Amino acid sequence: MKIVVIGAGPGGYEAAIKAAKLGAKVTVVEKNELGGTCLNRGCMPTKSLLASSEVLTTVNNAEKFGVYVDGEVNADFSGMIKRKDKLVSQLVKGIGFLFKKNGIEVVEGVGKLVEKNKIEVTSNDNSKEILEADRIILATGSVPVCPGIFNYDGKHVITSDEVLNLEKAPGSIIIVGGGVIGCEIGQFLRRLGTKVTIVEMMPQILPMEDEDVAKQLIRQFKKDKIKVITGKGITSVNVKDNRVIAGMDDASLEADIMMVSIGRKPFTEGLGLENVGIETDKRGRIPVNKKMETCVEGIYAIGDIVDTPFLAHVASKEGLIAAENAMGGNKEAVYHAVPRCVYTEPEVAAVGLTEAEAEKANITYKTGSFDFRGLGKAQAIDKIQGFVKVITDENDKIIGASVVGPHATDLLAELTLAVHFGLTAEQVGDVIHPHPTLCEAIMEALHDVHGQSVHKI
Repeated sequence: MKIVVIGAGPGGYEAAIKAAKLGAKVTVVEKNELGGTCLNRGCMPTKSLLASSEVLTTVNNAEKFGVYVDGEVNADFSGMIKRKDKLVSQLVKGIGFLFKKNGIEVVEGVGKLVEKNKIEVTSNDNSKEILEADRIILATGSVPVCPGIFNYDGKHVITSDEVLNLEKAPGSIIIVGGGVIGCEIGQFLRRLGTKVTIVEMMPQILPMEDEDVAKQLIRQFKKDKIKVITGKGITSVNVKDNRVIAGMDDASLEADIMMVSIGRKPFTEGLGLENVGIETDKRGRIPVNKKMETCVEGIYAIGDIVDTPFLAHVASKEGLIAAENAMGGNKEAVYHAVPRCVYTEPEVAAVGLTEAEAEKANITYKTGSFDFRGLGKAQAIDKIQGFVKVITDENDKIIGASVVGPHATDLLAELTLAVHFGLTAEQVGDVIHPHPTLCEAIMEALHDVHGQSVHKI
């Protein structure tokens, strides 16, 4: 079985390796670096930079722990960028190593469907070659959305792609969009001394989460002296004397640069979908069935180009499903337990339904919660802000959960498992949790669903 994967992001490269492990002869077409946006311009670079700023914050607060640092503590922005670049390079090489060990061929260039079983690849020198395949997996990802009103120039008005390669921390920045990217980049730059203003059109930052979750991050942003404007949008953008001037209905903002992070859109330009009879929906996404197969038998689509959450781990799971089905399997994708993670301080993580979604769906539900400040471990590490909230239906089944606090994105795994398998609060709460740990907050929240949390008043 010959399989060609177009795109080597987290969905594409995992699909390729899975197919190879199942016995396929796999070719991957990639126009840029292996790893796609996530590894090169998204998930991993931002986590590297956030880790650097977290070390800076820890050192600056060392006296709380009886540790005294002699001399001035300075942040080397260029050093942080170099560390980020080194990490990305290592991870890209790691994917290349996995490809080599699994006998996967990489063809550099832009892939285009010409027939059901043929792909034309145009290389960087404009030479062309035709690849034939029994099955094709489309995984071309997405690009940032930047409407014309923002006058994007890649220098003064930028997107998340450019912000990760700044030569120095700007004196000030306007961030349009209070979602995951805006919040993470905003806090990172603020820790390095940048004056940060976040503008979000929705009533709250992190619009997809419950209000009590967003309030925890707002509380921290106030401490960080990050200005947050919600419920308002940018009406005009102009650059004058190397300064960005952003107009609003009742005010104006000014900063050295503006980052637009209001979302992403599927990248299917030049993919040749029309040549095989595949049409996209109104938002440019490719319709697929639960097996990730398009309307054309043998052609699959995964990740940001289909109508599912724009998340790397979703793309990866879809890639594994597509690969297995391309090799004759019968796997179906399910999305009721997709983790949502924000790597700010405190971290924010959630899975399943929010309270707002449960109410909208007329689901009778109960909640249980527990604050981290009630844990000895949280007090010992001086990370007491935040809470765990569990949402159950009338049958006690866990249908959603949120964690705001230290290592929230890691702690969420237990609750994701519970939501995925439809476990009850009583079942998971009956598990012995180690002491002293942060995961005890999950246990206490589960007990609180029934009003039985020992450490909650």
